[in-house]
This record gives sequence, C-alpha cells and structure tokens, in this order.
Amino acid sequence: MKSSFAMCAVVLLTPVLARAQAPGAQNAERPATPGPLGGASRPTNLVKYHVTMNDVKYVYGVAAPVARLKSGDFLDTNTVDAFGNAIQKPGDSLSLVKGDNPLTGPFYIDGAAPGDTLAVKVISVDVDSNQGVGALAPGFGALNPTGYTPMISPGVPEKIWLYPIDHASNTATFHALDSKFSVKIPLHPFLGCIGVAPAGGEARSSVVPAEFGGNMDAPEVSAGNTLYLPVNVAGALLYLGDGHAAMGDGEVAGTAIEVPLRVRLQVSVIKGKTIAWPRFENDQEIMAVGAYRPLDDALRIAFSEMVNWMEADYGFSKLDAYELLSKVAEIHLTEMVDPNYVVIAKINKKYLPPRPPAKPTVQPAG
Repeated sequence: MKSSFAMCAVVLLTPVLARAQAPGAQNAERPATPGPLGGASRPTNLVKYHVTMNDVKYVYGVAAPVARLKSGDFLDTNTVDAFGNAIQKPGDSLSLVKGDNPLTGPFYIDGAAPGDTLAVKVISVDVDSNQGVGALAPGFGALNPTGYTPMISPGVPEKIWLYPIDHASNTATFHALDSKFSVKIPLHPFLGCIGVAPAGGEARSSVVPAEFGGNMDAPEVSAGNTLYLPVNVAGALLYLGDGHAAMGDGEVAGTAIEVPLRVRLQVSVIKGKTIAWPRFENDQEIMAVGAYRPLDDALRIAFSEMVNWMEADYGFSKLDAYELLSKVAEIHLTEMVDPNYVVIAKINKKYLPPRPPAKPTVQPAG
C-alpha cells in the first residue's frame, strides 16, 4: 500500500556546499545511480522524502520546505490520494475526507528565482495501492448543479466506486453499482496536481489549476514527459499530489481512479527563461496549458502560449505559427469540473524546424 521508504538524501560524491535538509533527513554517499535519464553513470544526487497525512498541505503557497534540491537532482517521493486515503472499503463516506487534494511538499529548488523556468522531468509514476477510488459528490462534476452552474434540477447523490488494481496486468476493474457489468481499464498513472507557489504572496487551493500549475488533472504529467513551470518565488516551492491510475478526458464526473503514488522526478532550473503558463514536452510533441473559465478562454490561453513558444524557440513569426497551428494542432481537454477548466494545445515536432541550441547560462559563484 503506502510506500515505507525512509526519508534521506544521497549527496554528490564531489565536494558541495552544505545545504539545509528537511527535519529527519539524512546524508549518505553511494556509488553512481543507474541512469533513468539515458543510462548516465556519473554520481547523481537523489533526494528521498516520504509524506504522511500529518505532513500534507492543502494550498499552493509560501511555506517551509520539506526538502531542498539542486538543479539536476532527482526526487523520489510519494503522494496520498485525493481523499487522503480515507476511503478504503464499502460503506465508507466522503464525510471521512479531511480537505481538498492533499499535497506533498513544498520542495525548495536552489537557484530558482522569479523569471526562471523550472523543468520537471517525470521519470516514473507507480500506483502505490491495490485499490483505487472513484466518487460522485453533490455539487461537483460537469453534469451536476454546482455553485458555478446552478440548476433547478436535483443534483446527483453521493456514490463511491472501488476499483481493484491488478499490477500484473496493469489494469483496474470497474464494477457497476446497479448491474453485474464489469470491465478492465488500462492504467496510465499520473499526477493530477503539480505546481509551484503562485506570485504575489498568494495561497491558492489545491483544487485550482492556474498559471502556477496546480490541479491540472493532466495525464501528460506521466513518465517520459517534461513539465515546465514559471518560477514565481525564490526556490520555486514545488508541490505535487492527487495521484490518478487512469482518467477519461474532461474528468466529467469529478474524479479519476484516485490512488496514492510513488514517483521519481528530476528538477532543473532554466535561468532567465520566462514563460507565462505551464508547458509540456516529450520526444514527439510540445504542449501548452491554458486554465480558465469559460472554456474558450482556456483554449485561447493555451494557443497564445503555444504561439509565443514557437516564436521564441523555433523562429516562427506569430502569424506563421498561428496559421500552422490552425492546420495541425491537437487539443486535449483534461478537465472541466474544477474552478478553472484546463485545455492543452499540442503540436507534433515533425511540423517544426530544428530548435536552435540553447545559449549556455552561467550562474553566479557563491
């Protein structure tokens, strides 16, 4: 079920400046880490942190970090599920849930400053349970009367589904509540929540997706993809949570197959690179996020960010980028149930020219 690996930090074998550790963290040395990023054999810094319900946060904001990382470090950590692991058996109720999506973090990234970009490469995401949970909740969901979309019809009642997970076949099983029907669903584990502290001293609820990332419910936060986040405060202050074993586009009923996760990430600071909204990249695509209401404004944000990306990094004029996107872009509606809706605009790299090599950046000594 929940991972029990101890909190510790494995430090570089070369001399480095001492840095603060989270309470209880330990330093150790070990041989080179096998390279999840292409088989590198050099010594690599790996920070481990294990969260429990006593440690979770419910907002993105400025808070004491639970651990510190340097640019290039790997992070092994875990998350509890969106219900705080409170729903375990038939008959359990949403009244057992203590708050919004519980978050692991924040993690302070040395050298990250406002105006930089934090790159988060997702190395691995593993379901940390033999069961997932789905639910209908009064006042929540795309087809349910809510405070944002009031209706005179009655809302849906509370209902809870338990999803047995078969790790051998990499599937979860849906069992209908009102019939004997069941079907297996392939797993695609990902982090529903990942983001940094917002700008301006704001603290934002863990259910909100916005410029800082947050509750994007994006299956793109999965192994093989890199997420780019704008840095708003010193250290970035990275949070993550809301593990999903699988989810349909739109998350229309309000939940995915909610599970705790074990994750490995690699963080890197891109100095002087300023972006307005989260972005994703993998070997095949670049992707830009928009999060807002109404839905068409979320789409406009995503495509505006994509146009700006193509202009800055690929040499397009704005109008050429706009025209090309109109012909080959794809759209992913990740969720339409939260305070902001999330759209991800995508373009395959086969339609883009080679990206010029990035200019090297030199961080000041000390």
